[in-house]
Amino acid sequence: MKKNTLASLIWVRITRFTHQSALLSNDFLKQYDITVAQFDVLNQIGTYQPLSQSELADKITVSAGGISRMLSRLEREGHIKRTIEWKTKWISLTEKGEAKLDEVFEHQLAFQTSLIEDCLTISEQKTLYTLMTKVQRHTEKELNK
Repeated sequence: MKKNTLASLIWVRITRFTHQSALLSNDFLKQYDITVAQFDVLNQIGTYQPLSQSELADKITVSAGGISRMLSRLEREGHIKRTIEWKTKWISLTEKGEAKLDEVFEHQLAFQTSLIEDCLTISEQKTLYTLMTKVQRHTEKELNK
């Protein structure tokens, strides 16, 4: 029998939660005709626009091929616009994209918040936030080596 470390079990729990949260969110977001990945992309663009496709790829959890297909779809649907400046493709939201993000953001925020608030006390949430921030900053340092 393989022996798991506590750290590996924590990693498995984080991975499972992320996957299950995405599944629940996709189901929740169906009523807005948007997926979690599309919401994430619109939210990142809305926050940092204009940004390049490579900058966007660094901020989201979609593969390079997946992001190209998603951006093409969002552009066809009129949610984003891409402009080319020399060799860089800049991405920004259209009015329709801004409206979609405005329509969905507070609902998605409340939905995701409820997943945490329904099972953790404020004290537990603060502890988890502190610990996850520490782990995330460590992995960020590892990526930047």
